[in-house]
Amino acid sequence: MTLATPPSDNAVHTGVLVLADGTVFRGRGIGATGDSVGEVCFNTSMTGYQEILTDPSYAGQIITFTFPHIGNTGANLEDIETITPAARGLILRADITDPSNWRATRHLDDWLKSYGLVGLTGVDTRRLTRRIRDLGAPNGVVAHAPDGKFDIEALVAKAKGWPGLEGMDLAKDVSCRQTYDWTEAGWTIGGGYATLDKPQYHVVAIDYGAKRNILRCLAAAGCKVTVVPSTATVEDVMRHQPDGVFLSNGPGDPAATGEYAVPTIKGLLDTGVPMFGICLGHQMLSLALGAKTTKMQQGHRGANHPVKDLASGRVEITSQNHGFVVMPETLPADAEVTHVSLFDGTNEGIRLKGKPVFSVQYHPEASPGPQDSHYLFDRFVQLIAEKKAA
Repeated sequence: MTLATPPSDNAVHTGVLVLADGTVFRGRGIGATGDSVGEVCFNTSMTGYQEILTDPSYAGQIITFTFPHIGNTGANLEDIETITPAARGLILRADITDPSNWRATRHLDDWLKSYGLVGLTGVDTRRLTRRIRDLGAPNGVVAHAPDGKFDIEALVAKAKGWPGLEGMDLAKDVSCRQTYDWTEAGWTIGGGYATLDKPQYHVVAIDYGAKRNILRCLAAAGCKVTVVPSTATVEDVMRHQPDGVFLSNGPGDPAATGEYAVPTIKGLLDTGVPMFGICLGHQMLSLALGAKTTKMQQGHRGANHPVKDLASGRVEITSQNHGFVVMPETLPADAEVTHVSLFDGTNEGIRLKGKPVFSVQYHPEASPGPQDSHYLFDRFVQLIAEKKAA
């Protein structure tokens, strides 16, 4: 058993991260007490920790933040992507400081406790990140005990016993249970979130774990959004008579979610309705076209990922969060690769030749992250307009 961060003399370590290979990182516990098991990943974003922690795509994962100053702007009621966070826990380098931001309404530690999120600070996150980069994302358990007493052997066994994300369908756990309408649009200082009063088009969004800011971007582009569960059928979607269909982001193994999602997407492709997918939605669309996906070693998670648009040659700095990727060599001839990662050359987008259908692996809505790719929502609306005018 390895002590990755040996305790100093007379130190009381109230938190630990225990990996399935027996490696132990010791530090100070934050947030809720207890323990939580999941896949340990890392995120390189410098801002937006609250949006990251509430992104449903992090279901089943313990997030290591590579940026050291997490929590210094506190927490609020506006910067959330879902009501109940799906992440399993978090790992930080430095202690959470008192909030210093005019929008803060509470301390991050208090916010973590309110949602039952277990965290750990005082860890060498650079070492942990290198371990994930070189050896892949491990299963682990993050634990917080104020008395500093941990059954390390039991925690190792728990980490080993967790099945991992491969083959796991988590979309059903974070998807909505009932259909609902969404009209909330973009945020402004002093005005909060706007409301879409006069929509031009109607989009049905299939919720595999949709971030709120994606729905806001659709509304800001003039679309009333009807959100349906991940298990919706073609009939469930088309009874709303949508002008377009959106396939949302989400967590887990796309092949597992595809068991029920792919037949629906195949049926929707036959209707000719314009379609736009993001992240898991991109993977679901690719699977419906006959392509395959594979698990990445450490994934792409952060707000600084360069992506090249192959049509224009333009490079976009993007926000990303995915651990699986589409294998471009398995795409059919009528699917054109439109975007690639400049980090590792992996697929970042496709479009279907002859049909108003496209998708991207990254997150154009940002939240957090740059807004270089907001134009994709306008592209979707343009395809809807052209379809209606035809």
